[in-house]
Amino acid sequence: MKINDLPIEFKQALPVIDKINEHGYEAYFVGGSVRDVILNHEIHDVDIATSAFPEEIKEIFPRTIDVGIDHGTVLVLYEEDQYEITTFRTESTYQDYRRPDTVTFVRSLEEDLKRRDFTMNALAMTREGNIIDLFDGIESIHAKEIKAVGNPDERFSEDALRMMRALRFASQLSFDIEEKTEEAISKNHQLLTKIAIERIYIEWVKLLMGAERKRGIIPFVETNCFICCPGFSHKKELLVSFANQNPEMLLTSEELAWSCLLIAIEEKHAKTLLGKWKASKRLSNLVEKVIDCYNERLTSQWSAKEMYQAGIEVISLVEQVRDFFGLENNEDELIKAYNQLPIKSMADLKVSGRDILAYMDKKPGPWLGRVLKQTEKHVVEGQWENDKKVLLEKIKEMVG
Repeated sequence: MKINDLPIEFKQALPVIDKINEHGYEAYFVGGSVRDVILNHEIHDVDIATSAFPEEIKEIFPRTIDVGIDHGTVLVLYEEDQYEITTFRTESTYQDYRRPDTVTFVRSLEEDLKRRDFTMNALAMTREGNIIDLFDGIESIHAKEIKAVGNPDERFSEDALRMMRALRFASQLSFDIEEKTEEAISKNHQLLTKIAIERIYIEWVKLLMGAERKRGIIPFVETNCFICCPGFSHKKELLVSFANQNPEMLLTSEELAWSCLLIAIEEKHAKTLLGKWKASKRLSNLVEKVIDCYNERLTSQWSAKEMYQAGIEVISLVEQVRDFFGLENNEDELIKAYNQLPIKSMADLKVSGRDILAYMDKKPGPWLGRVLKQTEKHVVEGQWENDKKVLLEKIKEMVG
């Protein structure tokens, strides 16, 4: 197979390939970018594999960064772009189910490709666009099938995270997992407990945000991978229900994905669960707030005070979550209403604590905080005009 018209991302990298070739070494485009060009998908990162060893690459290019030199990867800075260039390599046993005990650099492209995870990713492309396919990766792509290279048990024993990658690819690419590969995931699912949750987190969120998350979630449950993930072990039926809930709706953000998931699986302690997943505090706090507001919205409409306290991001997410669960979504109307609020924060008040103290000729104390909160409430609810003179007069009447 040949790609006759290379996408611009590859064309821009051709001088790098040529420079390596000029020094007598092989160099190819490899991995996901080659798969994506066959699928006619958007190209993200262009990776290059070469017969040149890391020190040889560093001699060829004046500007490099040792991003993973122990494993053969050097980041080459070329003009305005940067490329990860990795030496062909073979790997030894994997005692921790994630990183090889030793890496051996080789000059053989075949030796390098056969250590990769799935046949669709074990592809290389020459500078002319000729695809090198030693493991029937093109056949897998046309069949929309995720198939391990060689023995799937060996691939998952080498790197247990590959099981989550298979599930994530199923969601993102709308592919099915090949039968023997899925059987191996089921057989080896417990190896996921050897993997840092931060790494599983990345694959899980990509799966949730995929074009067909159901294709990833159902095998995630059926292979028992869910048992190895925090907070999911007793949620089997609810996870399946979540997979079948509004499958056409794309979950466009991490916050939206987690909010919909945790509501669907009836999780009562969102922050605790997200803490076990090592999510950021910002995300944990935001998702908890979205869930709380969603639950309130089931029985009442947004008031001006609730919109003010929630903020535009939470309002938007709550309405999108409602859409996911088949409820009325008033996002546009509510955002318009929020934008019309007289203030968006305490800082927008036309009167400050210092102004109040000077006007009232009183000393600071707890009373001042209470007055400011009351003033904020009256302005948000439209009872008092946000004007300095008006507010000072109202405050004087209120305090007496």
